[in-house]
This record gives sequence, C-alpha cells and structure tokens, in this order.
Amino acid sequence: MASNPPGKCCFMGFRHEGETHGSFQDLYGLDTYVTEPQVSECCKGKSSDAEVKKVNKYIVILTDIFGHKFNNVQLLADQLAQGTGFHVLVPDILFNDPVIDLDGSTDFQKWLHDHPHDKTRNEAVQPFLESLKKEKNPDFIGIIGYCYGAKFAVQQLSQDGLADVGAIAHPSFVSIEEVDAIPKSKPLLISAAEKDVIFTEELRHLTEDKLKENGITYQLDLFSGVEHGFAARGDISIPWVKYANEKALADQIHWFNYFGNKKD
Repeated sequence: MASNPPGKCCFMGFRHEGETHGSFQDLYGLDTYVTEPQVSECCKGKSSDAEVKKVNKYIVILTDIFGHKFNNVQLLADQLAQGTGFHVLVPDILFNDPVIDLDGSTDFQKWLHDHPHDKTRNEAVQPFLESLKKEKNPDFIGIIGYCYGAKFAVQQLSQDGLADVGAIAHPSFVSIEEVDAIPKSKPLLISAAEKDVIFTEELRHLTEDKLKENGITYQLDLFSGVEHGFAARGDISIPWVKYANEKALADQIHWFNYFGNKKD
C-alpha cells in the first residue's frame, strides 16, 4: 500500500462556514455541485461571464466520505474555480450515502463495506469522467482527491486514465501499484500531514521513492503540526491548521494554473 485504509480519523472533522456560489445539477447520472468562476468588478471590460464559460477546462473533485454536499468541499470548489478560471465539478461518488456526523461515531468498517472500491470506480467515477470527456471534449481535466477520493484520483492518472494532472491530500487506500502506473506525462501534487496514521511517514517515503524512480513530475508538501484531514475538514480556528489548509488550496490553484495552461 502507498496509504493505509481509512480509519476513524477519516470520519472526523470540522465544518467550515461560508457562503457558496455554485449549484447542484444532474450531470451524467450523478448529482453534482457545479461552480464556475465569477468575473470580478475589477475585471469587467477585460473579460465577460460568457468568455469565462467558453473555457473548456475542468477540475473534478473526488470527495472524502462527507460527500459533495459538505459545505467545506463546496467552498474549496468555489475558490478553485475563481483561482483557475476553470469549471469545477464535485460529483456524488458516494451514491447519496455520505457520512453526516463529524465526531467519528459512524461505524466506519460498515460504511466502507457498503462502498466497495470497484463499485465507486465503475459505477460513479469512471462513467462520469467518460461522459464528461465525450460530451465536452475538454482541453484539460484536472483531478483532486481528498482522503477516500484520492485512490480514484490516482487511478485516473494512469496511462489510460482520463485526467491530465492530479492533486491529492492526505490520501487513503492508494496502492503502490496505482502510483507506479502514473506515466511521466501526468504531474501529481500531494499535500500531506505530519501526524497521519493513514499516510504515514513510511508510506509517504515509499510513494515519493516510486515517483522519483519513475521520473514523475511531483510536489509533496508536508505540513507540520496537522493531522489527517486538514486540507478538507481541519479545525481552522487553530492558526497552523488554518495556514496548512489555505496553503494546500493555494498550491492546488497554482498547480492547475501552471499545468492547465502550459504550452508544450
């Protein structure tokens, strides 16, 4: 394994407050949070909403076990859209069965048993991306995976995968074979927590060694003093957690801006 199976820490977190700007749409058979960049007042006259919507570049977020209706991931999606100018989609990959409680009280072994990997990949992630590719023929697809969603994000970075560039944060359940399958043409950004029993120091180094061995373009950021989940559901009332949360997002925005607009 490149990261351990989800544990109780994956079923805990903090809810972030803020107004969201996207909408829910039925896309390719999945209820999906859709957000597009808004043209700010300072930029009007230089670009228009119509011009922004003509951009044929997408970022797809594969969520943790709290799902696409979790306010935190919607806030992240809105900021990614604003920061990159790309369309951002957050599909329901949990079959309308997200974890609601953030206190770790969920029977996580039962929940994981009810959400087998093959079902999530074959009935949600893969058909969604195939339909997006077929209908929109995007110029670029970036993919982000948080915790549970990281496994499927890495899978989509394989040679046959449908994503061009990826980012994952505090991954779980990723196999070293999936990391090994990433070709040189697909860069990967990893945001990691110092205190993480899922993506441990040993497994982090194993992942890094495999990426180096295969000549993959990667960036691996390790944030001190934070725990698994910091980038999506950390306690941002704590200054260093807030910093790590904001920096991980800023890195993702820069990552996708660079590789999504890179001219070969």
